[in-house]
Amino acid sequence: MNDVLNWILGAVGAVDPVVRTILAGVGMLLETSVLIGLVVPGDTIVIVASTAVEGPIEYVGLMLAVILGALAGESIGFYLGRRFGPWIRGSWLGRRIGEKNWAAAERYLARRGGIAVFLSRFLPVLHSVIPLTVGMSTMRYRTFLTWTVPACVVWTAAYVSVGAAAAEGYRSIADQLHFAGYLFVGVIAAFGLVVVLVKRWLKRREARFMEREAPPE
Repeated sequence: MNDVLNWILGAVGAVDPVVRTILAGVGMLLETSVLIGLVVPGDTIVIVASTAVEGPIEYVGLMLAVILGALAGESIGFYLGRRFGPWIRGSWLGRRIGEKNWAAAERYLARRGGIAVFLSRFLPVLHSVIPLTVGMSTMRYRTFLTWTVPACVVWTAAYVSVGAAAAEGYRSIADQLHFAGYLFVGVIAAFGLVVVLVKRWLKRREARFMEREAPPE
């Protein structure tokens, strides 16, 4: 396991830090814009890039690139929603999302406002649909940024910190422990499990809120 992991981490680390950081930022831009987030795994991109972080400068650089990439992508989604929202919703891709999901995003935004923008960063499907939905709503761009900036910062800090810390911990013990690779994989898997559980908890919590707030038939 150590040999395989050393090869993988070495391959990632061999990429120029500037190029690696830019690619992570571009990956997040794609992940958060125009429904591409449904197919581009932003969390995987950030975790992989963070395993090659060496020192505070690269850490801060990757954080900024991911945050700015995410905000740029969400801003693109917002403005496309403002200009072309109904057309996108009625397009082939919009129909693939499903009218049920679009309607749910609209109701969620109408009843939760800015909180819906913040929490959508951590919820599946909604994190790709909400920027477009906000663009089609009456919410101002400044208000949208007020809620999505802290969400992007929290999300980025969690992923970059875990990836960088796990890789650094592995490198420090790899020569002493032949099963260090399994520990690294275990840390990443545990983080992934926590993310899944938190997303499910948030999804159930918000679903209960929507049920309570639903008007009587």
